[in-house]
Amino acid sequence: MTWNALALLLAAPGQGGGPGVALVIQFVAIIAIFYFLLIRPQRQQLKKHQELLKQLKKGDEVMTEGGIIGTVIHLADDRITLRTGENTRIVVARAKIARVFTSETAATPPTEK
Repeated sequence: MTWNALALLLAAPGQGGGPGVALVIQFVAIIAIFYFLLIRPQRQQLKKHQELLKQLKKGDEVMTEGGIIGTVIHLADDRITLRTGENTRIVVARAKIARVFTSETAATPPTEK
């Protein structure tokens, strides 16, 4: 079907079932908008977060979703032990790690221009 034929169907709703075609086109357009604006970006963000969690290692400095910053000292399947102070250790769920400050980026000072 060409665009001209589609335009004729939409322009003449009383002839040949035009309103049904317009409704289907609108429905498909709404689904496409939801997919590209909501579903796809959320999946990409989830994939990046899972990759970040897989690459965690001892010595990484991390921040939890609650804002606690600490250094990873032990990794388990679904839990991570963080050192937050001299004698303070906490155990958090691996999924609640929001950001990773790797030891390499912390060791190298930023370059000035």
